[in-house]
Amino acid sequence: MEVRDSSRRRRTPVAVLGAFALGLSVLTWAPQATAAPDDADLAGLSETQLSSQEQSATGIPGVDEIRHSRNVKHLANLPKPAPFTESSTWSDLAFQDGYAFDGNYDGFVIYDIRQPHKPSIVSTVWCPGSQNDISVKGDLLFLSTDSSRSDNSCASTPLPATNKNAWEGIKIFDISDKRSPRYVAAVETKCGSHTHTLVPDKQGKDVYLYVSSYGPNAAFPDCQPPHDLISIVKVPLADPASASLLSENVLFPDGGNPGRDGTIETGYVRATSGCHDITVYPAKDIAAGACMGDGVLWDISDREKPRELSRVQDNVNFAFWHSATFNNEGTKVVFTDELGGGGAATCNEKIGKTRGADGIYDITGDGDARELEFRSYYKISRTQGDTENCVAHNGSLIPVQGRDIMVQAWYQGGISIWDFTDSRNPQEIGWFERGPLPDGKGGGSWSAYYYNGYIYSSDMAKGFDVLDIRDPRTATAKAIRVGELNVQTQGAYRDLFPR
Repeated sequence: MEVRDSSRRRRTPVAVLGAFALGLSVLTWAPQATAAPDDADLAGLSETQLSSQEQSATGIPGVDEIRHSRNVKHLANLPKPAPFTESSTWSDLAFQDGYAFDGNYDGFVIYDIRQPHKPSIVSTVWCPGSQNDISVKGDLLFLSTDSSRSDNSCASTPLPATNKNAWEGIKIFDISDKRSPRYVAAVETKCGSHTHTLVPDKQGKDVYLYVSSYGPNAAFPDCQPPHDLISIVKVPLADPASASLLSENVLFPDGGNPGRDGTIETGYVRATSGCHDITVYPAKDIAAGACMGDGVLWDISDREKPRELSRVQDNVNFAFWHSATFNNEGTKVVFTDELGGGGAATCNEKIGKTRGADGIYDITGDGDARELEFRSYYKISRTQGDTENCVAHNGSLIPVQGRDIMVQAWYQGGISIWDFTDSRNPQEIGWFERGPLPDGKGGGSWSAYYYNGYIYSSDMAKGFDVLDIRDPRTATAKAIRVGELNVQTQGAYRDLFPR
């Protein structure tokens, strides 16, 4: 592994770290002046007027041209730094105490975002292994490796999955010195780790990683079918070097959705063979799983044994259940459909409004009788070009009291801010996008998350973006401060709202 400290401008070798102390972060609310919209363009505009103006852009932007609604401002962009190259695909984000941690297929970058208008690079870590899905907890950083490597080091090379010696799984780093992250340990998991979800235990001693993986093949020694499970890795906070595979929980004993063959145009359903992503809401002891052909609600009162409460399928409009977001009350789930695997142009009239979209589900009933009930679809209305890969992707809640508003990435469809307070009638309230990339290349926003007053986007091709939403409907969110944010580990914003 190679660590580059942007302040020191030198390379530091990585040492394996033993036991070390870990400080727990908490959600905090810091009273401050609310940053109400101060843009002259918004002065005197009602919500209805804003909505009509936000939809006023017509046609497809030119190559690399930036467009946005009048209530969204693009504050900054940091292109991909060395040692990463144009082919290093930026992926997911995590946050902690004024820093952003941005994974990419070749490692990760730590950004200082204490001045959102002027973000800076603290360090870069070269450690190839797609997707490098990322999360943080105290002094620990976790990376997912879902590509077969020669070993678990950051100097590994690609190796065919048919080779028994190939490695995939979870890597753990110490980030107590953000200028020089250090490798701690690694845990191998079946079929690798496409994504992982950090789940704190109830005593504050350990964290669990729910590892999502899929794609079994009889020719892969470490990824044999059936693969109807998630792996659970247990990490003792006092001794992270002793992290280990706790269990392989079979969540689909019936095999899950058998799938349906087809094309993007005619429609298809990926058969369930594990999960793509899981979001947990620890304070409410629930989790939502986006599991290829199935959407699932689990009880996680026992962190080591998720228990199914409800399972749904949509074999008409959903091709691949990709990710999930709870509302703040834990009474709704937004599931995304990654039609075309994120590499296809699906935001156009030919595909329509209900495929490659979000599905909004209410959680009805109580206790073990809770059920997921479909309410509506949401999809951006701006037509994208034939070369622009576009589909529903990763987003997060904006902490607005009394309303359900989230920001969401749509690859080259850009970033959408939308309100689903009325589950049956979701409405977009703001947006940002770039025009097609040169030469028809793929890219766009992988993750767009709200953190401490601003929107941060990890753009696969363009790097790191900072946006500001200045709108009466989201203004109160400016007052909320969160110490640590892993979006797939939802905190309870309700406890932070002033009373």
